Amino acid sequence: MKHLLFLIFCGLLIGNCFSIDIHPTPSDTSKGIFNKALSEKILNDGIELYSIGDNYGAQNKFKDALMKDPNNWMALFYLSLTNYDLKFYTISLFQARSALKLAKGKPSPDFYEHYAKVNHILGNLDSAQYYYKITDTELSTRQKKLFQIAIRLKQVEFAQNEKSANKSIKKFLLKENINTAYSEYGPLLTNNGRTLYFTSRRADSKGLIINSADQEYFEDIYVAIWNEGINTWDSVTNNLKLNTNGFDALTYVSEDGKYALMTINNEALDDVTTSSSDIFELTLNTSSGKWGMPKAIENRSINSSYFDGSATMTSDRKTMYFVSDRKGDKKSTEIYRVQKEGGAWGKAEPLPDHINSIGRETTPYITPDGKYLFFSSDGLPGMGGLDVYVSEIKGGVFGPPINLGSSVNTYADDTHFSYYPELKKGLVASVNTSEDKANYDIYEIDLSEFSLPIK
Repeated sequence: MKHLLFLIFCGLLIGNCFSIDIHPTPSDTSKGIFNKALSEKILNDGIELYSIGDNYGAQNKFKDALMKDPNNWMALFYLSLTNYDLKFYTISLFQARSALKLAKGKPSPDFYEHYAKVNHILGNLDSAQYYYKITDTELSTRQKKLFQIAIRLKQVEFAQNEKSANKSIKKFLLKENINTAYSEYGPLLTNNGRTLYFTSRRADSKGLIINSADQEYFEDIYVAIWNEGINTWDSVTNNLKLNTNGFDALTYVSEDGKYALMTINNEALDDVTTSSSDIFELTLNTSSGKWGMPKAIENRSINSSYFDGSATMTSDRKTMYFVSDRKGDKKSTEIYRVQKEGGAWGKAEPLPDHINSIGRETTPYITPDGKYLFFSSDGLPGMGGLDVYVSEIKGGVFGPPINLGSSVNTYADDTHFSYYPELKKGLVASVNTSEDKANYDIYEIDLSEFSLPIK
């Protein structure tokens, strides 16, 4: 039924809203000329909204532009871009194909980059490779570097090899009370695997606030308890004192379940309590069984005026890894390491360039013994999007990042990996592209045959 409704929606979207004729018929009437000019004006208004991240406002403009001129392939191209950003990948690909027909095979070079990317994320690897190669010949050297075309081509090749290897995939989607129609990610297990913390953007989030940028609810932290009697997770709730009206995410819980790190971002609220996103620590009240009030870490090299979050640490609490975009003028998000000197945190330093690529590095997970760092990156050869990697640390030196392959990674984004060797399992958040609108879902991975180091 869901897919039938989706097909009906696509038909209405393309047929009724846009009235697109992929076989344009030129008009030399004054009305036709006027409508084309007006369509271009509306298109430019939409592009301006798109450039500042207002996808929904931009979409309305692009639809209006198409109503005035159904042959305006650029309006359809930008409409496809907005749907890609909003994770409506199937619709985005349909619109991109229609735009290509309207452009009569002569679209702009940046169109080919988008067309390759949307094919890539949906697993159409041969098409993705073909159009990435066209992009590689059409774009300038600066543009190719900006779009990371060389890396994208390597990613497609890596994915093709993984697909040919036909590896056994033991990755299971957690059940409906954990994964909903909203995004779920950031899974963490405690209490010998019987307590699950995760982050979600559900309609019952504290404050009931929708983010204007993506029209999704703010993040809240949720907890679930494993019920052995019915063999599933239950008692799922976000009724936790540590949730604020802003964006909240639990990113680390100690093995004994009594200490944690979280990220709070309130910059979207009128009453701003953090400069952007900051890292907080909290402890569990063993008497009440409830978490105490989060306290921001008072160290300017950890909590800066930029985004700082996704913190993880070793079991001795002497080494912390976190993510920051403080060097956004040169790179995207990077992973930083900071160590305790005596009883205080020292100066945070970025990890070396073979870990921090020119792309995004995010959601680090350090094993309790500090020997292995798992993280996600879209700037290294992989399946596509953000992939999970691991680096072995010897004497403070980070070994080469190794992709965990198709047993863990998909063609879309894969993040928030956590590893529990005593349970012989791992958890990961992956963008599920099988639904009409792709969202993050939480998966469990059978790691009974997995061992470190990876050779």
